[in-house]
Amino acid sequence: MSADKTEYLSFFLSELIAIPSVNPAFSAPGEGHYGEQRIAGFLEEKAVKAGLSVERQPVVDGRENLLVRLPSRSRHPERRILMAPHLDTVSIHDERQLRPAVRDGKLHGRGACDTKGSVAAMFQALLDVAEKTGGLGKTEIVFAGLVDEECQQLGSRKLASVLPRMDLAIIGEPTECQCVTAHKGNLWQRITVRGQSAHGAQPHLGINAIAGMARLVTALEESYVPSLARTRHPLLGSPTLNTGTIRGGTQANIVPDSCHIEVDRRTLPGESMESFRQEILKVAESLDVEIEFEDAKGVECPPMETDPVIPMVQSFMQATGNSRPLGVNYFCDAAIIRTTGTPCVVFGPGNIDQAHTEDEFIEIGSLIKAHSLLTGFLMQQP
Repeated sequence: MSADKTEYLSFFLSELIAIPSVNPAFSAPGEGHYGEQRIAGFLEEKAVKAGLSVERQPVVDGRENLLVRLPSRSRHPERRILMAPHLDTVSIHDERQLRPAVRDGKLHGRGACDTKGSVAAMFQALLDVAEKTGGLGKTEIVFAGLVDEECQQLGSRKLASVLPRMDLAIIGEPTECQCVTAHKGNLWQRITVRGQSAHGAQPHLGINAIAGMARLVTALEESYVPSLARTRHPLLGSPTLNTGTIRGGTQANIVPDSCHIEVDRRTLPGESMESFRQEILKVAESLDVEIEFEDAKGVECPPMETDPVIPMVQSFMQATGNSRPLGVNYFCDAAIIRTTGTPCVVFGPGNIDQAHTEDEFIEIGSLIKAHSLLTGFLMQQP
């Protein structure tokens, strides 16, 4: 790739980083970092100048997916490819995270790898194919800038509700330019133990919910978590459980009548909310502890596994140099888009280890490689 193109891609990503697009779940409207609207508008302006078809898809509360299409030259395209990175980021802790900086071949800033690097690589690949071809002969390409991936995946859920089956969806996430065909699911559950309040001077008259929860947490850590390690998926490894929060009681001289924990359960294909709850119920019953469940996230985030022998998946794996299918332990929009019947892969520049960190960055070489691989793959289509 020419030095000019390298410099342009780096500049393009810097522009994206400088436009705050913090998910509203992590930013108040008055903070100035709220929502994906500005970055969608920035991309829309570029798409219109390039003569591409643009659509805003309302999702919730003024937040919209951005859909950009490069139609095929055929009236009835034989192939449709979706490129779908998300536009939102996690929170900003320091204004310097919005000031992109290049140091030692790395571009630093919030969203650099998760996933504005994917946005830059995918969007520019679309623009370059449009400029070179004016539209492929029999293949339509759709770029979808999705909202809300970092919280409830409302953007991908909305898109999936109306999206026709595509021949391939490439979901933008930092995979170091590897083609990923499987990812874990994610369940956030609030588990509550109920007790009975009483005066702290007469605790025998009450039922201490914290004591019951303590027994449950101990059993989860000492028995349930080790049992998960005995189940393994060839690409994803074992399911996991993390107890992330615990809250209970009001003051020291009152027997607490409730206590709850919030857990993060990473699931494998074949597991579900119901199967997980049944597992925890068995643990609680063995302790004679009654529990209640609540979905702390409000939505179920399923795991995803795409058959790597599907021809279009094989083709993309070959384009990226993958000799075998790969899996990742995080959740993303791919599982939601997969519900449409569309074969999904996860791909993008950057390393997931840098995502959500205070000093987030992306290797510029990875950005360039992702753009080159995507452009080459798209140009190979009929």
